[in-house]
Amino acid sequence: MTIHDPIKVDMPLRDRLLASERLMEETGCYDGITELRLRRQDPLKYETLHTKLRATCVSAREMARRISASPGVREVGEMVVAIYTPEGDAVALSNGIMVHVHTMSRFIKWMINNGYEENPGINDGDIFANNDAFIGTVQVPDVMDVMPIYWEGELVGWAGAVCHELESGGITPGGDVCLAQERFTEGLFVCAEKIGTNDEIRRDYVIRCERNLRMPIYWVLDEQAKVASCIEMREGVKNIIRDVGIDYWKRVMKEFIEEGRRGQLARTRQLTVPGIYRGHTFYGHVTEGKQGFQPLGPMDWLYNIPLELEITRDGKMKLDYEGTQPWGYHSMNCTPAGMDGGMFVTLTQHMNFEGLVNDGAWMATELNLPHGTWTNPDNEMVATATSWALLLPSYGVFQRLLSRSFLARGFVEEVFVGQVNSPMIEMGGTSQYGTPFGMAHFECAAAGSGALAIKDGLDTAYVGWNPESDMGNIEIWEQNMPMVYIGRQILSDSGGAGKYRGGCSFISTWLLNKTDHLRLVTSEHSSRVFDNGGMCGGYPAPTCQQHRAVREPNLAERIEARLPLPHGIGHDRRELELLEGEHVLVEGPYIEKPHAEGDIFTHSYNGGGGFGDVLERDPVKTAEDVENGFITEGAARSVYGIVVAEGDEGRWHADLEATAKLRADKRAERLSRARPVSEWMADEARRVAARDFAPEVRLMYREAMRLSEKFRAEFAEFWGLPADFEMESAK
Repeated sequence: MTIHDPIKVDMPLRDRLLASERLMEETGCYDGITELRLRRQDPLKYETLHTKLRATCVSAREMARRISASPGVREVGEMVVAIYTPEGDAVALSNGIMVHVHTMSRFIKWMINNGYEENPGINDGDIFANNDAFIGTVQVPDVMDVMPIYWEGELVGWAGAVCHELESGGITPGGDVCLAQERFTEGLFVCAEKIGTNDEIRRDYVIRCERNLRMPIYWVLDEQAKVASCIEMREGVKNIIRDVGIDYWKRVMKEFIEEGRRGQLARTRQLTVPGIYRGHTFYGHVTEGKQGFQPLGPMDWLYNIPLELEITRDGKMKLDYEGTQPWGYHSMNCTPAGMDGGMFVTLTQHMNFEGLVNDGAWMATELNLPHGTWTNPDNEMVATATSWALLLPSYGVFQRLLSRSFLARGFVEEVFVGQVNSPMIEMGGTSQYGTPFGMAHFECAAAGSGALAIKDGLDTAYVGWNPESDMGNIEIWEQNMPMVYIGRQILSDSGGAGKYRGGCSFISTWLLNKTDHLRLVTSEHSSRVFDNGGMCGGYPAPTCQQHRAVREPNLAERIEARLPLPHGIGHDRRELELLEGEHVLVEGPYIEKPHAEGDIFTHSYNGGGGFGDVLERDPVKTAEDVENGFITEGAARSVYGIVVAEGDEGRWHADLEATAKLRADKRAERLSRARPVSEWMADEARRVAARDFAPEVRLMYREAMRLSEKFRAEFAEFWGLPADFEMESAK
């Protein structure tokens, strides 16, 4: 077969997939398409068809959201749908959690490569489902359904949909099972199964869901919603084929993908400067002594995440995770499918936001995920239930590296500090209706974003995995969980400081209601490590979540006496102290003994990192932030060097003269503390040579060096150490 031979439709699917991949390798173009012939011949017809195709996806998603009763899908929009080629490459997609467009591609290709055409067979009306990250998804609660699209007996594409489930039946209630240390405790796995035929979900599959989930209604209703969306997309594709003909359809979907690949390369060449960019972040947890954590691995641990981005002259981006940590006995491991998804959702937010995006964009990138690391485990039994915990900080580094290149090219308005890793709260036990329940609370999908190079970040309006963030309505969450809100408010100073601050997040305070047993769990945030970094002098967002609870408070007595009630922790952190009862303060992650009716619990989310020097922040804007509760008066003075005061009618203003003097003092203080870099490096080199680090840091470096000879050699060279240096314990 030459590189110009067409792929034969009567080939087995596996041969068609191999032929398509070979054509890509031989020509450098998707499926061997070296010319966008249909686009050149009739660009209006071509563009109109793509618009129709994407409109079909968007319409199917919105219809499915109305079918699903799950607040995660209906309120927050944790869903995406897409159309694929017969070989499993994404052609068009809806809005939503676009991280899953290429994960579904991996799922389809996995079935093709594993002989599903022969057994169990791929037929018109079949429904296949998967939530196994080693086959193609990010984590267990991300359940995907795909259906084949046939035209006159020929497979001409696939329709796929993903919903994030709020409960997966794991060792802890909710979908992101933070206590999972191995695969076997993550919950209900559906491993590339045929779950239905003739457009109907099998009854035995529904029964399995009902008997393995704490709250199966949402999973089952989401399955119905996904199937409905796939059917609508399938029929939409058939209508398009009726209009344009089958030959045009077969060619145009491949051209769409090739155009997406070329467009990504062109956009990278336009916006960035070729070269090698390096960044770093860390992630860690302190869990020693916490209830429920199992001792299969270290209780207190730190992960090293170095990242190298190479941008080639032709516009290809190559990400290299060489030197990162091995997988561990925790729930935060990832898989290549998840890492692909992280790349995809990042590109759709930063470079491909006009709608013409598909698997072509992914084909214009390259990932090096070292085998045996948390990015690519060499053991498929590891847990991946909270893989976002490591995935988000790592792609935050990628966003900042990309932004450095935007800045170097002069596209200041494109600079964005990066992903936000916001902790999720999950709960389960007995509902207010007296039934078992488990649920992830997805108001975390509205944290604060990182800053931009031209303005502050978004407040309570961003998370990395879903560009259309929404916290959902309080009343909907109260319907589904045994609690009522007594407060939801901006969390002051939660955005990283800078000339432009990171977006602030919020804090919720709940009164537990009509339940005698409620387990609360938080996950997906580093305990004491700054994982939401800043840029160009901006500070990272605060870390170390402090969860406050009051057991058996005297709230009823205060209500009866018409005394002031707490609605949050308050700026001075004393509001909850109005209450009598057992006060509990726990550093996240939060795993405590069960709560019951009448208890009060607070949970805070995360803001984003800042951009630029804090002493360059606008004093007038800062006074407005103090007035609105985004920044406290103390932080304005101590961090930004801005003096503000409250005037008449509660309005705040900046004292410009006092601010100028305070900032001059702060700059003088900086100079007084400054040291030549050479001196600092010499001191640190002696410390490194002596291995003068905390045990967790020594372990982190030792594991990175064990897996990566390149990292070990570069580390030794940088610090002037012997070539055979190893990070062993200090003598």
